[in-house]
Amino acid sequence: MIFARRVQFLQPGFLMSMLVAWIGIGVLWPAEYGRSEACALSREYAGLIFPVERVDPVWTCRLQAVIQQHTTESKLGPIRTALSESLYRYLLDHPPMTAALIRRLNLGLYQSDTQGPGRFWGDDGAGTKGIIELVYEDPTSRIYFLEGVHESRLLPHVTGKAVVFLRVGVGRDANNEDVTDSTLIAYTKLENRVLSGLVALLHPLVSKIVTSRLQRGVETVNRLGVMMRQDPQRVLSAAEHPPSFSEQHLAFLKETLGDRQGIDRASPDGRSIP
Repeated sequence: MIFARRVQFLQPGFLMSMLVAWIGIGVLWPAEYGRSEACALSREYAGLIFPVERVDPVWTCRLQAVIQQHTTESKLGPIRTALSESLYRYLLDHPPMTAALIRRLNLGLYQSDTQGPGRFWGDDGAGTKGIIELVYEDPTSRIYFLEGVHESRLLPHVTGKAVVFLRVGVGRDANNEDVTDSTLIAYTKLENRVLSGLVALLHPLVSKIVTSRLQRGVETVNRLGVMMRQDPQRVLSAAEHPPSFSEQHLAFLKETLGDRQGIDRASPDGRSIP
């Protein structure tokens, strides 16, 4: 259940979702996690190649421990979202802003806070809290490490970790609009001893929930993208509502959504409508 909630922070709403979100408080790692001499990562995951040789060696053993001993493996995508590449990446890079925007637009209850470079805390508003860390990124790929805790009546205080591989592609839809295609591959590992001992029984349930939550996170992001296209002024108003976003965030949104407002005001032959 914890990872079903947490993976939402991967989405820009997850990645926040990611958004998602998105889970737990950072911990001190034992010394052996810093030794990567005996650790190695495969380059292929669910049929996709990732440049794991570029991952900081400090992370190699930590990622390997989750991947090799995972409770579930899930793949979602490629899924198309109504966001340009630049906007998609900006939302991914700024989870606190993305979570606030989604919350103000009544698309979700996410909360997020920056904990350091590439490190964010998140709360999905439904019992899951924790940390997501960006391990690696390039123009087409990202690798995340997540750790957190989930509280519910059915599974009280469930803890776990996850490694998520993200592949990003760009394109255009039938209306010649910019879109982003994303594929998520998640390896989740339950940390609770009792639950870990019931992996065979829990696997179908956990796998189904993780996939459904990933889908939900992507759908939230897509709803945000659609709203940005159809009603950019509403999005800008939400960002400017007290307390307003930082000047950096407002400037980016005004430039990006301002272009959209210009398109919406244009006549079929391309002339601007007063």
